[in-house]
Amino acid sequence: MDTLKALILAAGRGERMRPLTDRTPKPLLRVRGKPLIEWHLEALARDGVREVVVNTAWLEEQFPATLGDGSRFGLRIRYSMEGRDHGGALETAGGIAKALPWLGECFWVVSGDIFAPGFRFDAAQARAFAESNRLAHLWLVPNPPYHPQGDFGIGPDGLGQSEPAQGPRYTYANLALMRADLCRHLPVGEKAALGPLLHAAMLRRQISVQMYTGAWENVGTPAQWEALSAEEGAR
Repeated sequence: MDTLKALILAAGRGERMRPLTDRTPKPLLRVRGKPLIEWHLEALARDGVREVVVNTAWLEEQFPATLGDGSRFGLRIRYSMEGRDHGGALETAGGIAKALPWLGECFWVVSGDIFAPGFRFDAAQARAFAESNRLAHLWLVPNPPYHPQGDFGIGPDGLGQSEPAQGPRYTYANLALMRADLCRHLPVGEKAALGPLLHAAMLRRQISVQMYTGAWENVGTPAQWEALSAEEGAR
């Protein structure tokens, strides 16, 4: 099997990050010396991924201007331009559906506005997922203060639980392996959220999950961005 491709989700407006995002898309805000999205690009290249799709909408012309064709990272980057083609962001599932022709049957998905510098896009795990019958494999993190209720539970069999009868719920880390069939039925160009698709697939026992215990931040507010940038080692 060839190395899986990856989709970096970068189309959102980043309303909670205003005024920082009034002139700069959130994934292009700099953390520790480089744009957030570059941490993902470097990690993907390090772990053997060679083709990446970046979906864009808000201030989308800044992405190719900043990242180019990906060659300086050892990658090929394509841009799925939702603003140009559809007038705005299509939400997560709608963005995935639009990008499917460039992604293949299985692929990595990561949000461009999270910070997880130690995450490994492990090729062996990607191969195992591709050989499975799962629609997605999600990484979960302990619930941050702003999302105490969490998203999903973990069953004893390693499958995700949409509405766990008992046990804790954890927060989706916006890191995943996905199969095209999860979003293939969606009309291209229509807005669609990912959450309902994940919940429905969990009820059908089609999604596996695991905890991610490395450093992770969802950079959602200016205060979070400032705190992350000010941590030891920041430049």
